[in-house]
Amino acid sequence: MGPGSTLVLATAFVCMMVAMAGGMGWPLDVVTKAGSGGNDPDRRCAACHAGVYASWEKTAMARGSGWATEGLIRGSYFHERSGVHYEVDGKDGEPRLRYERERPAPGEALRGEEWLVYYIGSGRQGRTYLFARPVEGGELWYEAPVNWYAGKKGYEMAPAYEGAERAPLALPVEPNCLHCHATGVAEPLPFARNAWAGAPFRQGGVGCAACHGDVEAHVASGGKTPLLQLGTLTPERQDSVCLQCHLEGDVMIQRAGHSLEGFKPGQDLFETAVYFVNASSAKSTLRATSQYEALLRSACRRAVGARMTCVTCHDPHGSPSAEERVVHFRARCLQCHTAAAGFEAAAHHPEQADCVACHMPRWDTSDISHEQLTDHDIEVRPLVKGATVTRRGNGDVTRFTDAVDLVVVGDVDAGDRERGLAYTQYAERGDKHSYVRAESLLEKVEFLWKADAVVHEDLGYLAVMCGDRAKAETEYEAALAMGKDDAVVSTDLAVLEAQSGDVADAETLLKQETKRDPGLTTAVLNLALLRWEKDNGDGARELVRVALRYNPDDAAARHFEETGEYGGVHCRLR
Repeated sequence: MGPGSTLVLATAFVCMMVAMAGGMGWPLDVVTKAGSGGNDPDRRCAACHAGVYASWEKTAMARGSGWATEGLIRGSYFHERSGVHYEVDGKDGEPRLRYERERPAPGEALRGEEWLVYYIGSGRQGRTYLFARPVEGGELWYEAPVNWYAGKKGYEMAPAYEGAERAPLALPVEPNCLHCHATGVAEPLPFARNAWAGAPFRQGGVGCAACHGDVEAHVASGGKTPLLQLGTLTPERQDSVCLQCHLEGDVMIQRAGHSLEGFKPGQDLFETAVYFVNASSAKSTLRATSQYEALLRSACRRAVGARMTCVTCHDPHGSPSAEERVVHFRARCLQCHTAAAGFEAAAHHPEQADCVACHMPRWDTSDISHEQLTDHDIEVRPLVKGATVTRRGNGDVTRFTDAVDLVVVGDVDAGDRERGLAYTQYAERGDKHSYVRAESLLEKVEFLWKADAVVHEDLGYLAVMCGDRAKAETEYEAALAMGKDDAVVSTDLAVLEAQSGDVADAETLLKQETKRDPGLTTAVLNLALLRWEKDNGDGARELVRVALRYNPDDAAARHFEETGEYGGVHCRLR
């Protein structure tokens, strides 16, 4: 294939979808489930900590994940835009997701089912399910395309896929999401973030080890090996235990050599990752997991500083009942708002004892599966629900602008690397100003010889965006040479090499990726183009069938099969 040929870059398809067909075996590793009798490893803790254990087992965190057989919510949903009907049921004791396109147009028929293995989400806000497909050396794990939403009392599309015109039948599972819903998340295989050699996590729900460290050593020593006591930590490290899951930001960048999967309780989270919010975006103010960001802006936090932590108001081992809630949180407020400080509680609206109802109202949110957010700004006079919300930083009101303005969450240092990688994420969404800022920052990092594989990868992507193929190849090769085992990087580099006439190296890279993960539709179809050049159709035809076997509703694969067209090239497949 000559330099003028067109293949399709994978960078536009970072969230690779892999559709599944048929059944699979259960994972070889045993995943225990909190609350499932003798399999619960935290039950050992109950012998000495019975009260804490009993309280914790009732929390949403303890029920954050488990076997689909134990957490199945039956229901169905018709997605009008894609014309696909979904059904979640448990026929014969086996949880299944069934899907079928109603009234399909010619060539658009779709019908299949998946075996659901795990559930994710306590059900208080929502729930989704995971399924897998075997691959060489392990399994690839995917999230179901429909989620159950408590506020809507039914199923709808997974977040961000409401407008999908095709069925997103396999959304890759993100390890960082599992980290917040399960305990003992395994390191994924190097070639894909959603590939594991065995079970993706050890224990359903957030268990004792997630906050207190190595429970095994503590139990084996009869309690002589101490567990991590949060009260012995600095305020920043106390909060880090909570924020590893309860801080999202608009962009999260992992520092060089660090990952959230490797974060351990007792460490400072901000030494592992940097969180940014877009100060120009009103949406950031209403994000469902932005409580900490709001708390930093509150008058309470600004008055007392870091000694006001998450546990100042929240008991991490349980939540008060509905009957106890008002008294519980009022007592937390009165720890600081005392008569000595000039506050007369008895005289302050005696008809309303619920401090939270007035000063921390709950707002509707539209992102992820959460339906409401308790406002942690702790306003003296909160905005009326439905009013225009302004974004504040350090107590000052700022105007919204169209330009992305990324601000670090917390009193944290962020270098050019972290800022450049953060702006790259907005450049990927088509923001031209972010592209300029990202390129400038990352090229500075590279000039100072401080670039790691992730920086080279993003510089390669930015070079692709501006059409500098030679620079993109150089950056991608540098990323791979530094150990970046990434399917998107390999696929993009293969495309660039093919366009430059280096077909042999391109084919080697694409063969490697399609062998490890035949669900990478972009890699499979690009390899099909190269095969078409070689054998005039036979090898290409089989590869397109592979793509459709793993992703039966992919528009590009269907179009390739029907017309022979892909990436601006016409192949005779029939």
